[in-house]
Amino acid sequence: MRTKNRGSQLLASILVNAIYAMKNFPVMLINTLLAPLSFLIVIAFVSHGALIGVAVEGAFIMTMVVNGIGLQGDLSHLKNDLKLQDMIVSSPTSSLMYMAGMAISELVYALPSVVMLIILSFFFLHVGLLAALVIAAVMLLIFIVGISLGFFFATLTADVIQSWAFGGMLSTLLSTLPPVYYPITYIPMPYQYLAYISPTTYAAEIAQSAAGFVSFSPATIIIDWVVLVSVAVVLLLIAGKKSRWREI
Repeated sequence: MRTKNRGSQLLASILVNAIYAMKNFPVMLINTLLAPLSFLIVIAFVSHGALIGVAVEGAFIMTMVVNGIGLQGDLSHLKNDLKLQDMIVSSPTSSLMYMAGMAISELVYALPSVVMLIILSFFFLHVGLLAALVIAAVMLLIFIVGISLGFFFATLTADVIQSWAFGGMLSTLLSTLPPVYYPITYIPMPYQYLAYISPTTYAAEIAQSAAGFVSFSPATIIIDWVVLVSVAVVLLLIAGKKSRWREI
């Protein structure tokens, strides 16, 4: 019975936050495609095609981050405008279950972008099964980072407009300023150190190394994994334990 209830809670999140928007406002899907695709096209033209494979990986990272952080605006709308969170708080649903359901709904909402990038990957990312699994794991971790940030900030904001401001700022800091669409070696020293403030830099290095675009030392890749996993776990714990949930 408990498993059935959890399944119903997850399905409800997908229906409310993804299927409803995709069905009634299909123009929003175009918006989810434009951001990663536009950067990919710009990088491809500027590099004369030399960085198109790296840019595809960057578009994957941007899609995961932006859709994860985009949860902030959706949650703020549900909480402040529709008062849906008041009902959820009064129910047996935990904050982690709520976050899991909304996270899955964001993945469903991002499916058009993900499918498009998977198709492009067949043409521009020539990797084996192991490398593909590594890249998939990196995308999952960076999505967890985005979802955790989105959930945490959504519980702190009092208005959807404020959420848009936080979301836009976080998306820019994590997906456009760091070297995700190009190798970090393109950034001159000592500015490379600034790039390592963002967890997406570590994700990009792992993905670029797995695809064979850039060669990093084994020690660097190990550090990248440790940092990325640690950030994802810490942010997930903060979102689950420290967010203002039942105090609202």
